[in-house]
Amino acid sequence: MCDDLRDTLRALPGFPDDLPTLDAGSVPADPMVLFRAWLQDAIDAGARQPHAFDLLTARGDGTPMGRVLIVKAIDERGLHFSTHATSRKGEQLAARPTASMLFFWREAGRTVRITGAVHPLSAEESAGDWEQRPTYTGAPNPDWTVYALAPTEFEF
Repeated sequence: MCDDLRDTLRALPGFPDDLPTLDAGSVPADPMVLFRAWLQDAIDAGARQPHAFDLLTARGDGTPMGRVLIVKAIDERGLHFSTHATSRKGEQLAARPTASMLFFWREAGRTVRITGAVHPLSAEESAGDWEQRPTYTGAPNPDWTVYALAPTEFEF
């Protein structure tokens, strides 16, 4: 059975030969400018969930953990996302407040990894985000937290 799966996986198409190339000489001094341009390109191209990313945190023993979230906003504080402070990712961020975001836009053949320090935003911003969720019932959720990842490293 394993050999059949291996053969099936190896027969699947890989990345196309005509992937875009990144000209290092044309990269802006501020990598956030390029990231925003690529995100806008994905939005304009109709990519499915262009704002989705894998959030990578680490357990206490250093084991990496990933899950898919969506970026809610980008400002001078960083890239915003939200979760329950008492979730596994919330607890991991409290213990080790660094993470990576990995964006993948299949249609464009582009990926971006952004790594940096993560900090919770205000209780007011978190409450406002909670109230904008499609599942909001009118009840407050003090455990809901909006975080910002302040980039220190980009990989395009």
